[in-house]
Amino acid sequence: MKQIQIITLLVLGMLISSCGEDYLDPAPVSSIGSNGFYTSESEIEAAVLNIYDGLQLAVQREFALVEMRSDNSKTRSSEGDWAQFETLNVKSTNTTVADYWALYYNVIFRANTVLEHLDAAGNSIDQFEGEAKFARALSYFNLVRLYGDVPLIDKVIGPTDTDYFDRDATVDVYALIVNDLKTAVANLDNTYKGRASKAAAQALLAKVYLTLKNYGDAQDLLEDVIAGSSALPSFSSVFYTELNSEIIFAIEYTNDAADDSQDFSIEFTQDGRVRGLNYATPELITAFNTFGGAIRTTTSIIYDDVSTKPVTPDPLQDYKCGKFVYNSTANNLNGNDWIVLRMADVLLMHVEAILAGSDVTSSSSAIASFKKVRDRAGITSPITSITKQELLDERRVELAFENQRWFDLIRFGVAESVLGTFATDNGIVFSASDLLLPIPQREIGVSFGKLTQNPGY
Repeated sequence: MKQIQIITLLVLGMLISSCGEDYLDPAPVSSIGSNGFYTSESEIEAAVLNIYDGLQLAVQREFALVEMRSDNSKTRSSEGDWAQFETLNVKSTNTTVADYWALYYNVIFRANTVLEHLDAAGNSIDQFEGEAKFARALSYFNLVRLYGDVPLIDKVIGPTDTDYFDRDATVDVYALIVNDLKTAVANLDNTYKGRASKAAAQALLAKVYLTLKNYGDAQDLLEDVIAGSSALPSFSSVFYTELNSEIIFAIEYTNDAADDSQDFSIEFTQDGRVRGLNYATPELITAFNTFGGAIRTTTSIIYDDVSTKPVTPDPLQDYKCGKFVYNSTANNLNGNDWIVLRMADVLLMHVEAILAGSDVTSSSSAIASFKKVRDRAGITSPITSITKQELLDERRVELAFENQRWFDLIRFGVAESVLGTFATDNGIVFSASDLLLPIPQREIGVSFGKLTQNPGY
């Protein structure tokens, strides 16, 4: 991670669970002892920074679970386990689904480890608590939306703590998420963009509230974030100039650094790659041609002009993500940061909060936020009202490839209808049970019979 050196001792002690192919379930991971390490403020900060190191690992395949399971993206050649996502036929043995689960529970373990040792945090106790609870909330927010009821682990546990292996109700998981983010809002300032901040906690809590249909509290939080923001940069600058004024929270990576680089950019964008991932669907390309505007379209999608393709682009095929362009100089280790929260998302959530589940709004505040995003995209047509469908379309082209589409469809209450139509048009079998991922079979196998499978798997 840029400008952050993880202490070697901490890495050796805590990364055991996230190295190699066999990710362990939370119980054995949590049995690793602290060995007297967490005794000073600097050591607790090292543990805090190690949380972000865990997030670096956890987010790298998220695109498969959300973008490629939606109507936004697909593989180029429909190979192997990856094709399960684009055909909405995900198996409980899928390694990406299992790794995502294990890696986010590893982040939760790291956060719980910090929280357990806060007494040694000195003057930074509030800051470190806020960062740990932000990361824990982000992890659970992703897990509960994708898997449904999940084990709620709010402390460091050992292999004999089998009571924690049960699936807890989503209402209880959301209660922890909300409480954690309230603490983060109270404890943090806006010093960082690559670490948790008050604005990041406010924006994430607002998205949680929108998911729970608590529109009033979401609006208040979003208006506070907007009041502290500056003018939006150019659209391309959002992705090609890191930690710019648009960014609220990003997971940082370093170019060509074995421990702190990512490889999703090469999966998205390298010309000639046999197994291209996260390529735009014809439906997404049509959305860009209809709603995107030239500025967003030319930045967001790039024609894959390789020797095996025709010289003239197919208008509905062969377009790849342009937002996280592969720029590594060696070893396929890329430094593009992953953007988790940015201002355009906040502005469009503000419109959503004002809509409050209705079909249309003429609110001047909603129109002002909506126009900021569209004006930056070069779309200046007059706006007198905004429908829910127009907002959903705008979010699709503004936030394409940023792992928002699946969650937007669920939150807007249109996932079954949109994905049902998409499935019919593409010869895919879809049912409501596909809205949740399967609980990984390997986690069920090591849960002492506590974990049960989601319906339909």
